[in-house]
Amino acid sequence: MDLEEQILHYYLKIFSFIFIIFTILFFAYIFYLFNKNIEIKKNPISINKGDSIEEVLKNNIIDITILEITFVKIYLKINGLINKKFFHYGDFDIQSSSSLRNFLTIISKPSNVLLKITIVEGWSQNQLDSELSKYFTDFHSIPYKDIIADTYYFNKNGDFDSFLNRLNNFKINFFKKYRNNKLNEKFNINELMIIGSLLEKEGLDEEDKRKISSVIFNRLNRKMKLQIDATVLFAITNGKYDLNRKLLRSDLKVDHPFNTYIYKGLPPEPISYVGKKSLEILFENNKNDFLFYFFNYSLNKHIFSKSFKEHKERLYEYRKK
Repeated sequence: MDLEEQILHYYLKIFSFIFIIFTILFFAYIFYLFNKNIEIKKNPISINKGDSIEEVLKNNIIDITILEITFVKIYLKINGLINKKFFHYGDFDIQSSSSLRNFLTIISKPSNVLLKITIVEGWSQNQLDSELSKYFTDFHSIPYKDIIADTYYFNKNGDFDSFLNRLNNFKINFFKKYRNNKLNEKFNINELMIIGSLLEKEGLDEEDKRKISSVIFNRLNRKMKLQIDATVLFAITNGKYDLNRKLLRSDLKVDHPFNTYIYKGLPPEPISYVGKKSLEILFENNKNDFLFYFFNYSLNKHIFSKSFKEHKERLYEYRKK
C-alpha cells in the first residue's frame, strides 16, 4: 500500500468515526428532544389546514427554538413523514406536561376533542337540520327512517359523512340485538321505525307508550284504521312546522297518505325521529285489550278504553265537564 492509499484509508477511518459519533449524538439529541416536557401555549391547540410542521410547532409550543424545529424536521424528513402530511388539522387536547413525542403522536391522529349532538326523540327534520348546521357545513337532511335518536359524540372538525356513518352503524347494531324478537315476524325495520315515531308523537311517558303500542298492534291485527291524531298533524304540516291549534273535525278528512283517519294501516314513512327507548318499548311487545284512547287535558293523560261504547261514554263525560 503506497502513501496516498494509506492517507486515504486514514481519512476514511476518521470520517467514519466522525460520522458514527455525529449519528449517535444526533439520535441522542432527538431522544432527549422528543422526551423532554414541553409547555403548550393554549389548550386545546388548533391546527389550520395547510399549516407546515414549522408553523404547528411555533404556534403551539412555548420557547421552542429554531434548532429544535430543525431537528424535528430532519427527523420527520428521514422517516418520510413530512411529505405525507402526517398531522391532521383541527383541535387537539394536549396537556402542558406532555413530551414532544406525545405532541406529535396526538396531532398525527384525528382530533381528540369530542363534541356531542343530542338528537331528541320526536324531533322533526327541520329541528335536526338546525342542530347539524352548528357543527357541519356540508350536511344534508337525514330521513327519519335512517337513524335512531340518541346522543352521539364525534371529533371536532370531523366530516359529516363519517358522523352519518356512525349513526347508521348504531341503528344497524341496535336492530341486530333484537333480530330474534317475535315482532320481526310481523314487521320489518322500517315499519317498526314508523310505529316508534307514532309513539314519540303520541306518548307522554314510558307507560303511556306501552299502552299506545298495544293499541296500535291491536288495531292493526283487527284491520282497523289507526286514527292517530299525530298523523293528521303531519299530513297538514308535512312535519315542517307546528300547527299551533287543536285539530278540527274537518282536519280528520284531509286526503293525505299519512292520514290514518282516511287510510288503513301504517303511514308510508316515520313522522319523526325515533328514540332508542321507544324502540325498546316496542320490542317488549306489550299486551292489553285497549282499542281506543283520547287525551284528557284536565287530567293531562290519555284515557284508554276496550270498546267503542266505553270510549264514547268516557269521551262524553269528559266533554260534559
